[in-house]
Amino acid sequence: MKRILMLDTSIGTGNMGDHIIMECIRSELAPILDNSFVYNMSTHLTSFNELSVLKNFSVVEGYASCDLKFAGGSNLLVKNLLHPYPQWNVNKITARPFVGTVLVGVGAGAGDKTNSYTQKLYRKMLSHEYYHSVRDERSKQYVEQLGLKAINTGCATMWMLTPDFCGTIPKAKASRVVFTLTARIASKSVDERDQQLIDILLKNYDKVYYWVQGEHDLAYFNRLKNTENITVLPPSLKAYDRLLCEDDLDYVGTRLHGGIYAMRHRKRAIIISVDERASSINESNNLNCITKDEIGTALEEKINASFATEIRMPLDKIKEWKAQFSD
Repeated sequence: MKRILMLDTSIGTGNMGDHIIMECIRSELAPILDNSFVYNMSTHLTSFNELSVLKNFSVVEGYASCDLKFAGGSNLLVKNLLHPYPQWNVNKITARPFVGTVLVGVGAGAGDKTNSYTQKLYRKMLSHEYYHSVRDERSKQYVEQLGLKAINTGCATMWMLTPDFCGTIPKAKASRVVFTLTARIASKSVDERDQQLIDILLKNYDKVYYWVQGEHDLAYFNRLKNTENITVLPPSLKAYDRLLCEDDLDYVGTRLHGGIYAMRHRKRAIIISVDERASSINESNNLNCITKDEIGTALEEKINASFATEIRMPLDKIKEWKAQFSD
């Protein structure tokens, strides 16, 4: 029986989007995982202390010797691992058990600059044998600049969005909508574009739901106006999944994976881009995406228009990446 180490980006996270990513990755890797013994370990939290690694404790060696190691999704490849809050909480000592890790639908963090410490650490941890799965061309270029092999498979949450599947997603507006917001932790002010979003949704839909995807999103929502008739869903995938299983529902919002999860439930989705993640994926995969600056000028027209969901996924590349593990 193979032993597999799954580096789980949903452990210790403040974003339910990471749970969406890991649920989808486990589903896509099921042919490998279902017949293996799987260890789950956090990327956000420190997995080992330096002494346990330096002393070669047997428990550490047990993880280090796993047959395969996968790191799942998210903006895992930050450009500076010296930052006090890295996405992948490792250093040059504690990285040793992760040598040989294969990326699955991973993205590179914001910014163009990186440092030699970070590059050396990624080269040490990441597999030189297998092709890594990355979610966009920008991330592919970053991994290749490290001297490693990468395939742009798109985000693993979207691998099931084939043309046939997308053809089952409604084109016309529903009477109800669920939306998301993205709170900015450092700011106590309200973004007037978010207020515009709420006002437009209330005007154009009979019933409006708000799903709390991030740990600060509810506090931010409570600072906005005209929210008394909006139904708030708790921050759990179970609650969100239950609503998405109902008919006559659209998704509109700034949370990328909230929108992708809605599409996976055959819901028409309009994703509002707030950073490089949605914009980079949109360039490659054709999300029904508008920018946040376009909320006031384009959103209402988009809501009331009939449009198809035509996600473009590199299905041959996904198949090629999976074939590495076919034995």
